[in-house]
Amino acid sequence: MKFAATFLAGLTLVEGFTQQPANVARPAVAAPQMSEEAQVPMLEIKEKVPLDGAAPLLTDQKLFLGELYWDKLTTEIGSAETGTYLRAAEIKHGRSAMLATIGFALQKLGVTFDKISPHEYLSVSQNIKFADLAAMGPIEAIKTVPAEGFAQIFGLIAAIEIYELTHRDGEIKEDERVAPGLQAGGLTGYQLNYNPLNIPITDRRKFVELQNGRAAMFAICAWVAAETTPGSV
Repeated sequence: MKFAATFLAGLTLVEGFTQQPANVARPAVAAPQMSEEAQVPMLEIKEKVPLDGAAPLLTDQKLFLGELYWDKLTTEIGSAETGTYLRAAEIKHGRSAMLATIGFALQKLGVTFDKISPHEYLSVSQNIKFADLAAMGPIEAIKTVPAEGFAQIFGLIAAIEIYELTHRDGEIKEDERVAPGLQAGGLTGYQLNYNPLNIPITDRRKFVELQNGRAAMFAICAWVAAETTPGSV
C-alpha cells in the first residue's frame, strides 16, 4: 500500500510540472518562406523563328515538312542564328546539287568536253582523253578523273569557303578576333555576292533558288541510285 501511494504521488508531481495552464498562449510558428533568390524561375518561352521557303499549297496555307524539327533546332536546342546557319547550308547544298544535275544530264545527253573543248586530253601524263570519258557513264567518268583534278576542284571550293568565312559586305574583316563566318548568324549563303549581270536579288528569286535546289538534291540522289543500282528507282 505504501509503495502504491508513493508511486501515485510521484505521477501527480510530474504532471504538475509538465502541464501548462489553459490560458497561456503558445508562440505561433511562422510558415517557412522562400527568398526571392531561392524562388524557382518561370519557364522562358521563346518566340517562334520565322520559317521562310515553305512550299505553297493550292490554298493560302504553306507546307513545310520539317517544321517540327525546325522549331526544335531554333528554339529548344539553338536560336534564330542556328536557323540562319541551317538555311545557308541548305542553299549551298542546293547549289551544288544543281551543278551536279546539270553535269549529269549533259553527260547523258552526249554534250561532253571532247565536242566543245579545244583540248583533246583531260590528263596528258595519265593518257586520259575527253573522248574516253564521253564513252562512259557519269559515275564511271568521275571515277576516272585523276587525283590532281579533284585537288583543283576542292581547291576552288576551299577558296570560296575561306572568302565567305573572312568577308562581310564584300570586305575582309582583319580587325575582328572571330571571323565573320564563324560568328553567330555569320553565314547566310550570300557572302560571295557574285553577280556580274547585276540581276536584282529579290525575295522571289531567293525562293525560286531555294526550291530548285531542293528539287535538284532529290534528283541527283535518284539519278546516282539508278546509275549504280539498276532498278532501285
